[in-house]
Amino acid sequence: MTSRPILLALQAAGATLALAACSQPPPPAPKPSVLVRTQPATQGAVPDVVTVYGAAAPATGALQTLSVRQPAQVDAILVAPGALVRAGQPLLAYSLQPTSVSAYRQAAAAVKLAETQQAHVSQLFSQQLATQDQVAQAEAGLRSAQANLAALAQQGAGVASGRVTAPFDGVVVSIPVAVGDQTMAGAALMTVARNGGLVVTAGFDPASAARLRPGQPATVQSLSGGPSVPGQVLRVTGALNPRTRLVDADIGVAGGGLVLGDAFRAAVTIGQVSGWIAPHVGVLNDGQRDYVFQVSGGKAQRVDVSVVRNAGDVDVVQGPLDPRLPLVADGAYQLETGAQVRTAAVAR
Repeated sequence: MTSRPILLALQAAGATLALAACSQPPPPAPKPSVLVRTQPATQGAVPDVVTVYGAAAPATGALQTLSVRQPAQVDAILVAPGALVRAGQPLLAYSLQPTSVSAYRQAAAAVKLAETQQAHVSQLFSQQLATQDQVAQAEAGLRSAQANLAALAQQGAGVASGRVTAPFDGVVVSIPVAVGDQTMAGAALMTVARNGGLVVTAGFDPASAARLRPGQPATVQSLSGGPSVPGQVLRVTGALNPRTRLVDADIGVAGGGLVLGDAFRAAVTIGQVSGWIAPHVGVLNDGQRDYVFQVSGGKAQRVDVSVVRNAGDVDVVQGPLDPRLPLVADGAYQLETGAQVRTAAVAR
């Protein structure tokens, strides 16, 4: 009889202990770690490449403006702007204005008259009917008339009509006249550019232009498609283009082959940029600034940086990185400051 109350008491005590054990909180679970790939924090340099846009245009010195030295009328235009021409090919037909033709004819008549007078005075001198001074005056008059006629002939007045021909193999750049136009002496009738004389003229912002130098390498690609081709900076202007407010520079292309007016993209290497070399995927931005992670004691440590140049799959950054600590190259997007990490080196 006495053992039953003892048994009941023991059962009640066990139940109480079990309830107490169940009411205690479980131990905290260990924080999960993040697997990332790292690489050494190293400094280096990458090419400082500026990308600009421009169009194929004649190089300085490759242009020639064609004209006639006498007032003329345009009778026919035999080519169009952009046409490829060969040396000696007729480009434009013209006829001199009547005043030019009349002036030449008068000069020719003056020469004949002077020749007749000189011969007559010389005959009189042989008959002792004219003086030496008279002979000298007649000869001087003849020389003056001949010089005037030669000058008009040199200026093209001796041919009432003619053709303007291409001075070299090239391309017609512009034709500022139309059929029937009356032009002044020396007025531009047509402009042609020499074959191989085309360059890509592109605009650079003044800060980049200050670092441009002839000879710097470039790659050029047509916006119409096709492969990139090598080139180099040939000329840098010293003033802003008033239309674009940029500094124009000419880029020559190896082998030529440019099409006048075609649009191009050019990547010009103007120097090098130095700093910490970080994988592009490892550089994050929180909406205010860029940052990377380094690993210290198995934990992620955020380091604020500034990106000074993007070079494809790597960025050049400036910031207080510790060269002794590995830099997170892959998996940084999963991290926050203090996160536990497991590391694996980036395969080289």
